[in-house]
Amino acid sequence: MPRPLRVAIVGAGPAGIYAADALLKSEAAAEPGVSIDLFERMPAPFGLIRYGVAPDHPRIKGIVKALHQVLDKPQVRLFGNVDYGTDVHLDDLRAFYDAVVFSTGAMADRPLDIPGVELDGSYGAADFASWYDGHPDVPRTWPLEAEKVAVLGVGNVALDIARILAKTGDELLPTEIPANVYDGLKANKALEIHVFGRRGPAQAKFSPMELRELDHSPTIEVIVNPEDIDYDDGSIAERRKNKQTDMVAKTLENWAIRDIGDRPHKLFLHFFESPVEILGEDGKVVGLRTERTELDGTGNVKGTGATTDWDVQAVYRAVGYLSDELPKLPWDAVSGTVPDEGGRVIEEGGAHMASTYCTGWIRRGPVGLIGHTKGDANETVANLLDDFANGRLLTPESPETDAVVSFLEGKGITYTTWEGWYALDAAEKALGEPQGRERVKIVEREDMLRASGAIQ
Repeated sequence: MPRPLRVAIVGAGPAGIYAADALLKSEAAAEPGVSIDLFERMPAPFGLIRYGVAPDHPRIKGIVKALHQVLDKPQVRLFGNVDYGTDVHLDDLRAFYDAVVFSTGAMADRPLDIPGVELDGSYGAADFASWYDGHPDVPRTWPLEAEKVAVLGVGNVALDIARILAKTGDELLPTEIPANVYDGLKANKALEIHVFGRRGPAQAKFSPMELRELDHSPTIEVIVNPEDIDYDDGSIAERRKNKQTDMVAKTLENWAIRDIGDRPHKLFLHFFESPVEILGEDGKVVGLRTERTELDGTGNVKGTGATTDWDVQAVYRAVGYLSDELPKLPWDAVSGTVPDEGGRVIEEGGAHMASTYCTGWIRRGPVGLIGHTKGDANETVANLLDDFANGRLLTPESPETDAVVSFLEGKGITYTTWEGWYALDAAEKALGEPQGRERVKIVEREDMLRASGAIQ
């Protein structure tokens, strides 16, 4: 009787779990069957949903319910707290699996090349998100001394950063934020948040729902300058073509013409302002200099030479995420991705790296919403299965399901399991129950391991 197809997936965020789901729904799952192990460097699964989505977004976190159903399947195992490149290497995985799929996502900030970016008070959005999401590998405190703050970028991450900075700690207390984050946000001194985009309203990358959510807080007054409502032929064409773009533009137009209210925190959305320098004194941020831009007819912009200095004491760069380079894999340093064709990892010279695949942000870069990774996963898995059907996969030395367990335990690696996630999940819910909250996130890695039953 033929053994099941053995697949390792490195990264247990949405991209990796969607890949597992695609394998489980394939013809191969029926005959000869599939056996899938997910390796995750965090003690808990779900990747950016747990450590990148703002805590006041329960709607997006609801995706976890669908991911749960995949990880509940008997053909799937989770090995958490296992770091690829440290605990396990590509050659190790090839010894146990017919194929390896990389879905490691992106947690670092893309660099922004302007003067002053190194100043004290200049922060990356990804680092801030890791802090407020209780990531175990970042500091427990965050400096929130600035009364006026700039956020650079016009995507959903920029909105998350601006919204968290503008809300009060008490507004966010009903969410899953841990005590250290609540204490930090309660002491936050920010009264003005300025979000800057170098192009116009029709080029903003906000999703309509995310944008409208800004206005739902009783403490946040959203302000748009009427002079920033401008469209050229390219912008008008984009609005006609894309319903979401049109909805975003209409929302911004409505905000630009209304009277300014009296909510205590002011959140300004600025367009046609391109950051050129973060201004500093004594090593600290004291301002931001932007250059006014104007549309060129195509939806792109050109500089006008006119600059403005904004009085801010902190700058958050929300200009994109960047994936970490993976050992033993080819790498495109410019895009921060693994080179591929249809999810097949491509070596220098154009050959397919045998039995090696990628999906999600490590494949196409950190763009699109969570749901967009499904299409990626389906394409990658279809090509993996095509290689399997045509005998192009490498044959592992030890495909038995207990071989990798013996390997990890032999190396003394402390790992968590899917059963351990249920225990951690219950522990976090128990922490929240006395306060009437759904959960309180456990932050320390050792505490997560203990709650998961991986250590005593």
